[in-house]
Amino acid sequence: MSDNEGFPAVVVAGPTCSGKSALALDLAVTFGGTVINADSMQVYRELRVLTARPDAADEARAPHRLYGVIPAAEPCSAARWRSLAVAAIAEAREQGRAPIVCGGTGLYLRALMEGLSPLPDVPGEVREAVRARFAPAGTTAIHDALREADPKAAARLAATDRQRLLRAWEIFEATGVSIVDWQDRPPSGPPPGIGFRTILLMPPRDATYAACDARLRRMVEEGALDEVRRLRDLQLDPALPVMKALGVAELIAYLDDGLDREAAIAAAQQATRNYVKRQYTWFSRQIIADIVIEEKFSENIRDEIFSFICKKGLTTAS
Repeated sequence: MSDNEGFPAVVVAGPTCSGKSALALDLAVTFGGTVINADSMQVYRELRVLTARPDAADEARAPHRLYGVIPAAEPCSAARWRSLAVAAIAEAREQGRAPIVCGGTGLYLRALMEGLSPLPDVPGEVREAVRARFAPAGTTAIHDALREADPKAAARLAATDRQRLLRAWEIFEATGVSIVDWQDRPPSGPPPGIGFRTILLMPPRDATYAACDARLRRMVEEGALDEVRRLRDLQLDPALPVMKALGVAELIAYLDDGLDREAAIAAAQQATRNYVKRQYTWFSRQIIADIVIEEKFSENIRDEIFSFICKKGLTTAS
């Protein structure tokens, strides 16, 4: 590309098992692009199989960025990912490649395209004091205490989400202002100089549920249990985001708590379907796409989709 600065970042979005990764890779191979991950669990190093990260053969066909780049012991926030994604988009442009952002984490995509509400820096001593204060407490106790001090935050946060509860406490202790009030301030806006074109895959929901069920079983057969066993052996804080990856809790219950293997698989499949349902709701309400494809991407409809994409100008500079 001679005009790398003007090349739009193409966003391939949609629910789990909609064919996003296959479409993004095909676009990258066809138009000389770099695939940039926008899945909040595929950033973690330890869960390649269970999060359906691209395999080595796919990675050899086109450059991939932000896959497996963060250790499980470190939380990856939307703000951290956005910073990494903006840098990856800039790198792709510098190399004359089309940036193709691919993922189904709505919070990440919104953070990239719209920006984030400004949150204050929390002094280290405040963070340490909050963590020390609540170290022996269960999440219900933390939530109850937060309800007394910051009822708006407590009403918005789940009583089981230790990480976010502690974050709310840190913000409140550091500023005296609810994290809700900070988050409700106008977002910072898109990154300067980057335009976005969005392709949204929204295949029929029942077909997606069936595909998710089949893939979860295939993951177990292809090594997901070993991945979860290694993750469990790290003895990480259960509040870390990676421990909430789809299938982790259910497979640990099989490994440690005597849950029947088939029951564990069925529970993981149900958790995945519940998540997919939320994705459909989010994408239908929050994303205004340049192209909406109401089928799962496949070779059978590739020519039709690519013709439509070219006609819409999603692969050319603005």
